[in-house]
Amino acid sequence: MEEIFDNVFEHEGRILTRNAVPGSKVYGENLIRISGTEYRAWNPRRSKLCAAIKNGLKNNPIKRNSVVLYLGASTGTTPSHLSDILTSGGLYAVEISAHSMKTLIALCEKRRNMLPILADARNPQTYSEVGKVDIVYEDVASPEQADILLKNCRAFLKKGGCAMIAIKSQSIDVTKSPEQIYAEVEKELSKELEVLERVNLEPFEMDHLFLVLRKRE
Repeated sequence: MEEIFDNVFEHEGRILTRNAVPGSKVYGENLIRISGTEYRAWNPRRSKLCAAIKNGLKNNPIKRNSVVLYLGASTGTTPSHLSDILTSGGLYAVEISAHSMKTLIALCEKRRNMLPILADARNPQTYSEVGKVDIVYEDVASPEQADILLKNCRAFLKKGGCAMIAIKSQSIDVTKSPEQIYAEVEKELSKELEVLERVNLEPFEMDHLFLVLRKRE
């Protein structure tokens, strides 16, 4: 087994995180015991970050002690794996859907390094108590994806901190090609953030591009 990033492992072709709540599954993932320790198999078809890792992501700024603001947490699939990674850090999980929030709250009750926030990521002023973070991660299906990320980076991201976004071209404009959407979003983000890496998410997610960016000093 190889540790490819902080608390992220690869074993026999699968990406794993050490289960912070042994015996507990979040979304039906496989639990694997290796040398007496329980790991969770991270499914790249259920998580854009895992898809990016499977497709060769080189820059993963999420460290074990990072503080992460996660926009679009849904029911907590990817956030739960970040919870495994953040053994001495923490995660603010922002979700707009009250229905998803019920499941997310139950997850956060088991995982003490996660804090659920019922809010619209387009209005970061409504959760200003978050304060400064190391990472802003966005997985929101909205035509305003780029604007949402920039607003939250301005409000919360430390200088030199990183942003991560899964661009969903079909949520932005179905009349344009994915490549055109990617170029437009990247141009807008580049006004304030430096692009560190681009990873196409196919075949795990169609018409998605994953970007890792850094806030300029």
